[in-house]
Amino acid sequence: MLSFEFIILISGLALAGFSVYLFTTAVFTNDADSEALAWASGDEPKPSKSPIINFSRSLVHNFTLQHAQKIKSPRYRSKVQKTILTAGLSQELNVDEYIGLQILWGVMAPIFFVIINFALSLNLPLFLILAMIPLGIFFPSFYCSGHRKQRYTSVVSDLPFFTDLLALSTEAGLDFINSIQRIVEKAESSVLAEEFYIVLKDIKLGSSRAEALKGLAQRLHIPEITSFVAVIIDADQTGAPIARVLKDQSEQMRLERLVRAERAGAKASQLMLLPMIAFIVPAVMIAVFAPLALSFLSGGGG
Repeated sequence: MLSFEFIILISGLALAGFSVYLFTTAVFTNDADSEALAWASGDEPKPSKSPIINFSRSLVHNFTLQHAQKIKSPRYRSKVQKTILTAGLSQELNVDEYIGLQILWGVMAPIFFVIINFALSLNLPLFLILAMIPLGIFFPSFYCSGHRKQRYTSVVSDLPFFTDLLALSTEAGLDFINSIQRIVEKAESSVLAEEFYIVLKDIKLGSSRAEALKGLAQRLHIPEITSFVAVIIDADQTGAPIARVLKDQSEQMRLERLVRAERAGAKASQLMLLPMIAFIVPAVMIAVFAPLALSFLSGGGG
């Protein structure tokens, strides 16, 4: 019967062999990532705000990018592309790098720590190494999700103000595109201003107004923006006055923001009950009944 130590030894040798295989395939396929680095803009990717991704980029390109390219599922790649796009990271990550990060931190890093743990007898808990697998696989998703939430907050906050400015500009005689141009020039750096700049660039490159606005809705994937785009496109098709439509849309957005604020306030008041029940009520009970209890105990003892 095989001993446990022998099984661990064989497993360690197998993992070491697999690591050597990954390393050699990475070394002898240096041009495998040429297609993966073909960005839509034709430029180098922007540095990431995450130091982990900046540290991982060279490792991904050298060891996992060629394996990421072998994952051909159109459904999964479309899902990853949508995740990157709605997070506003299309200039920072592409689909192959996203999948390469998952392979690096969800597969190769745990294997590396298993080998190091066995070779150096570090006695790291097995559950700790196993926990790296889901954390590594979902790390790019967590990063994109955080950026998407920040973009949502910024866009929902700025949209009523931008809509008001668009309505005032169109009433002053500017057309819709020139109104956007004026706002983008005057507005401080914000997510919505950057997205409107992309709309203007798409129109200059030959896209119609409807196509550029639909691209805006796809990039942000926010219900308020989708509604805004649908209203503008409908106004173009029906010939409705754009200024009136923008004013009505702005009023509707402000009403929705007021409703969201009321809901948040009601939720906060409910959450305040938890610390009250957990801390304040026991303190009041002690302050009220402690003297009675002490008096009863001292009287009973006397």
